[in-house]
Amino acid sequence: MTPELKSRAARLLKAYSDRGLMIATAESCTGGLVAALLTEVAGSSAVVERGFVTYSNEAKTELIGVPVDLIAAHGAVSEPVARAMAEGALAHSRADVTVGITGIAGPGGGTATKPVGLVHFGVAKNGAATVHLERRYGDLGRETVRLRAVEDALALLEQALG
Repeated sequence: MTPELKSRAARLLKAYSDRGLMIATAESCTGGLVAALLTEVAGSSAVVERGFVTYSNEAKTELIGVPVDLIAAHGAVSEPVARAMAEGALAHSRADVTVGITGIAGPGGGTATKPVGLVHFGVAKNGAATVHLERRYGDLGRETVRLRAVEDALALLEQALG
């Protein structure tokens, strides 16, 4: 992770800490990179409640309660599943704000309707409607897609503070 991202993560964690709020992540295509970045910061245990790496569909269902029929109807990389991941992380943790991330980092796995670089995000917050963001980064390479997704996840967590 870049020094800029680490600095941004530190500012985010301080803002959450100042408000007494905790974060959890539910990550698929990023494989835990958001949680890893946040926990690079000393003192992050006061804010990072837990991270779920739900790479497989089974993990999404078993760990955070994403309904099997939702995945079957929309696919793992979809707005409904991203929302369900964030909401499931909220329900299965003690966090106040959660981010769910599901996408196709590549180099394979894309289709005409779901190309490489498509990432869906969900942000769930106690007492608020779940927010969704869709990004189509393009086929920029696996590492770049995942890094861009981390950047957007941080932005969404920043926005969740209001």
